[in-house]
This record gives sequence, C-alpha cells and structure tokens, in this order.
Amino acid sequence: MMGSPSAHFAVQWASVPTTDRGGSTVIDDLALANPLMRLLDKDRLDFTRADMLRVIEERGIERLTFHYTSLDGKFRELKLPFSSREQAERILASGERVDGSSLFPGLVDTASSDLYVVPSYQTAFFSPFDSNSLNLICRFLNRDGELAPFTPDNILTIAHQRFRERTGLELYALGELEFFLVREGGPEAFAAGRQSGYHASSPFFKGGDVVNEMVRHLTQITGAVKYAHAEVGYIDSVRSNLPLLSGRRAEQHEIELLTRPIEEMGDFVGLARWVIRNVAHRHNMLATFAPKIEEGVAGNGLHFHMELMRDGRNIMTNDDGTLSDEARKLIGGLVHYASTLSAFGNTVASSFLRLVPNQEAPTRICWSNNNRSALIRVPLGWTKESHLASVVNPNETDAYHDPRGRQTVEIRSPDGSASFHLLLAGLTTAAEHGLTADGVLELAAKTNVEGNVFSDEEKMRHLEALPASCVQCARLLDERRSLYEEFGVFPPTVIDHQIELLEKEHDEKLNSQFATLPAEERLTATRELMHKDIHRH
Repeated sequence: MMGSPSAHFAVQWASVPTTDRGGSTVIDDLALANPLMRLLDKDRLDFTRADMLRVIEERGIERLTFHYTSLDGKFRELKLPFSSREQAERILASGERVDGSSLFPGLVDTASSDLYVVPSYQTAFFSPFDSNSLNLICRFLNRDGELAPFTPDNILTIAHQRFRERTGLELYALGELEFFLVREGGPEAFAAGRQSGYHASSPFFKGGDVVNEMVRHLTQITGAVKYAHAEVGYIDSVRSNLPLLSGRRAEQHEIELLTRPIEEMGDFVGLARWVIRNVAHRHNMLATFAPKIEEGVAGNGLHFHMELMRDGRNIMTNDDGTLSDEARKLIGGLVHYASTLSAFGNTVASSFLRLVPNQEAPTRICWSNNNRSALIRVPLGWTKESHLASVVNPNETDAYHDPRGRQTVEIRSPDGSASFHLLLAGLTTAAEHGLTADGVLELAAKTNVEGNVFSDEEKMRHLEALPASCVQCARLLDERRSLYEEFGVFPPTVIDHQIELLEKEHDEKLNSQFATLPAEERLTATRELMHKDIHRH
C-alpha cells in the first residue's frame, strides 16, 4: 500500500500556452483566452491567494463558489459570501467544513463525517452564470489535513500519483462528451434525417448557436476544448411517457476535450457537463447524457483517449510511426481490466441497450487500428506526416512539425452514465498494470483484430464478451475486486458502493424479457427504461 497522500497536494491543471516576448511570459490576448489569466497576466499554475484577493477587489466579487463532484457524478457547489477582506482570505486559506456523510453516503461514518473542502487557486474561473462570483474547484481533506481517500476525485489523484511513482511516466486523457439537446418540435423546414446528423450544419441542425455558447464558456474556463460537432442521432418527435420529452425534437452533439493529465480530465468532464446543462436550460432546452433515448438511434458515449507522456513528450509511437512497446503494454493493461471497467463506465440498465452489435459500440474485448467495432481503438495519430496542409495548399512551403506527438488509444465502451472519476482511476490502475506486469505484450497480441469484428462469427467466438448487464458488472467487480483494492487506491467501501449501485438495476434478464414482447410493447418498455435516467447523470 502506498503512503498517505501528501497534505501538500495541489490540483494539477496543465498550463495554457503563453507567448515569450522579450524574455517575459505574457498571456496570449486571444478572443477565448482565460479572462482570469488575462487580468492577472500570469499562467494559472502560478496563481496565489494574493492573486485571488486582487481579483475579488478589482472585479467587485461578492462571493466564492466552491465546486466538487459527488458520488452521483454531478457538480455540487457551496456559496460563500464575504463582507471583508479578512473573511475572504480566511476562506481561501483554510477552506470550509462540510458534511461528508451527505455527500458520500455509506462511505464515511456519520459520527466523524466532517470534512474540509479546500480550494485550488489554479482552478479558479469566472462563472458564465454568476457575474458576482469567483469559482474554484476543491478537494476534500480529512481532520489530519490529508486527502480523504474515499472521494472519487481523490481516488483518481492517488491512482495517478502511484502511476507516476511506479512507471516514471504521466498518463494523459481526453474525453468525448456526447449528449442530446431536446427542444420544442413542430412543423419546420429543413428537418434532419434519422441517423444522419453527423457533422450536420444549420439549418438542418438547429442547436449550433447553443453549442457555440457552450464551447465558448468551456474554452475560456479550461483552455481544453478540441472541437464540437453534430453527432449521428436525431429524433424528430420523441415518444415518451415523460412530458418533458414527449413530442419534442432531439438532436445529438459532441464536445471533445484536449488531452490533459488524467486527474485534470476528471475535473474537466464534470465542468463540461455542468456548463452544457446550464446553457441548454437557459435556452429552454434539455441536455441529457443518458446512454440511450430511442431504439435504432445512436446512444451517448463517453469515450476516453489515453496517451503516455515522458518529460512532456508523447511516447506512444516509435520513430517509424509504429506503436511503441509502452503503448502496446498500455493496451494490454486495458484488456486485462476491461471486463471490470464496465462497472464504472456503464452503470444503468439502458447502457446495455447501447452496447449491441453494428452500432459502433463494442461488445467484445479486443483492439484494432482505426476500427470502431473494437473495444480499444488506435486512431489516426499524425505519425506519418504532420504538415498535411501543404498537400492541399501548394504555395505553403513553411514547414510545420509537432514535436510532442499526438497518438492516443481510445476505449469506446463507457457512456454518459459513467462514474467518470472512478472510471478514470480504473483506467489509470489498468495502465499501471500494463506498464509493470509480465505477459502484457502477449495479451495485447492475442486480442488484436483486423476488420469489422461483428462480421466474423468465428473471430467473435474467440473473444471474451463484455458484461451484458449491470448485475453482471457487479458480479465481475466483486469477483475481481483485488484488481482495484490491492494497492490501496480504491477503498473497499467504494467498491461495495459501486456493486450496490449496479445491483439496484435488477437487469440481468431484461434483454431476454424484452425479446419476448410484441414490437410495440417492447418499444414502450425500453423507452421507459431509457428515460428514467434522463437527468440522473
């Protein structure tokens, strides 16, 4: 078991690029540059308590808002108004006391449930929804001033600390957030076609301006938005027993984040979902991350890409562009843990209405290059040619080379129901196993496939299946819990909580039960199952 987490822990958000002008570092004055960094003219990693107090005084800030993620994956907040500089400084320096038993029921004894919630200055941002607040992401500390070991964000942090110590590397990740925007329907020109929304533009997709607003806020807060686009899913008129869905139009979108240290990605996913929901709500729309909202229509994945970093450089490929041994070991570690990772990545019964053949969602444990039917995909990574613009712009002769490297591997099974901090911690633990255990390269070689997995029945028979229900996930996690508990990263109480959460779905025989129903009854039953979790995540 690793030593107790240091009381000197800090949330490690990556630096936003700066420009060197005459020997001094100056924050780029671009349209979407972080306003707080521009105001202070320094990188977020250098923010201090004095900087926060300066911002409070210069901007007329009335309150601090502390953010953190609870067990249900939702962003929580604590608003702290102040009437004096002394009060503001005390809050910034010492945090506040909260009831841990209410935020993390079952994981902390009510007799000793008080926790400190302490802000990280480098996460500070201006809220797009509250102009009088300075917002910060916090961590929970126990009475001894150490990271509380049972909170999801701290588990992720501890997992990455151990990974760094054991491998000498850093694990970076990016998240792909898919969601449906649901709005009033009705007769309308330029209606989109079913399952044809991928990269659709206005006027066929109507939510472009709303997504632009989401992206603007997220970029200014995090500096870590890669892109946004319309996704495949589209429903002209949702059929549901819920008034907030029935008859409304649903179009699917995706916002993808840039790679950052993996514990930072946990914060960013929580922030992104908070921003997406709030912006949608302000436009009288509903944003949902539910895994599935209609049969035959694309579900909401929460895919994660990972890359291994050494001294700030991506080491996923060799000089000739082939996958490095380290990358193959990472893949082998993910394969070894795959069947249990679903316990954190697919947490509701409707998750398993998405994980079906021929829906660009995996059902078997394997990996492949550029293959969206595989659980683990190795996407294009700019390994052969970095100055591609010269091909389509013949007058462009100024060479460009990205020395950092951009190759990733993607795990495609998680969805919008994921306990994302725990999932990322599980991915980190799997990566550590891959980099340090024996026989991992052989496992990676054994599970490599080419072509569409679903079109080769013989190949399918030789590949281990992913779990097909929450109850099965719970059983596998219980059987293999030592994978997570062995080194003290995951407390047994957290594993117990996740097992209990999954078992409450009572879904082991649902698919077989649905198969016996007449078509219309089956659709009604599956919709009820899908829509019960519309706000849960």
